[in-house]
Amino acid sequence: MPRALWTGAISFGLINIPVVLHPAEERREFKFAMLDKRDFSPVGYKRYNKENGKEVSWENVVKGYEYEKDQYVVLSDEDFRRANVKATQTIDIKAFVPADEIPIEYFATPYYIAPGKRGEKVYALLRETLRATGRVAIAQVVIRTTQHLAAVVPVGRALMLDTMRWPDQLRDASNLSLPAEGLKSLGITAKEAELAKRLVGDMAEHWKPSEFEDTYHADLMRRIKEKIEKGETKEISRAERGEGEKPSAQVIDLTALLKESLKGKGARGGRKPPRRAESSAATKTSTRANHARSKPAVRRKRA
Repeated sequence: MPRALWTGAISFGLINIPVVLHPAEERREFKFAMLDKRDFSPVGYKRYNKENGKEVSWENVVKGYEYEKDQYVVLSDEDFRRANVKATQTIDIKAFVPADEIPIEYFATPYYIAPGKRGEKVYALLRETLRATGRVAIAQVVIRTTQHLAAVVPVGRALMLDTMRWPDQLRDASNLSLPAEGLKSLGITAKEAELAKRLVGDMAEHWKPSEFEDTYHADLMRRIKEKIEKGETKEISRAERGEGEKPSAQVIDLTALLKESLKGKGARGGRKPPRRAESSAATKTSTRANHARSKPAVRRKRA
């Protein structure tokens, strides 16, 4: 488990639970050096004083708020804490809401909450109460210098804190060009609708996150090794059309595409009855949170 990101307490009513916050997300990212394409020399960046042009080390960098042109108020870590001591040290629960009422788009970043010293009993009480009532705790918390809306959710033996987006951070979709609701106005036939339902039914199963994996990291690493083996260490690859790319068509035979999909690898051979969804609201919440945290480039593992 990575080191603690935040130490404080969960607070609701007159109850205080000492807790420690740990990152729950582990990102797999490549670290690339920026190179000058003319001679492949590393490109560097430096912090410098705009008045005298001299480089400034991190130990001499402070945060400043520009309240007038070229006039600043300097803020230290202590100033951020003093702005609201309670907010910086507390996961302040404001309400307990039904788990299935929170839209998926509100979830942002997951953290594990671990109990602090002598906090185990009340921690477990909150966890089991949330699970039994099918509700999540909606709270406010300051992490570093930013206040977040957050949901406290029971996940197995742990309580998880999911930071959430504020309502004004979500853009309205009304200005997008979107198809009308329903199918008739778009000329979709009953046959096409039935084929689409069959395809969904044949691919329906319970949520099993372990069956999915991010493959792009391995794919890119393989491409890097290929270039090394071919001696293309300082050669820029030219753009070309990828293997799976197909030219777009003006007219789409939707029925043919659906039938082909039912025959293909994505669908199972025979029709099977749809599986029942998990009934508990707490499970729904965990599923929502998992979906909100899922990575965009995933592929189903082969059996």
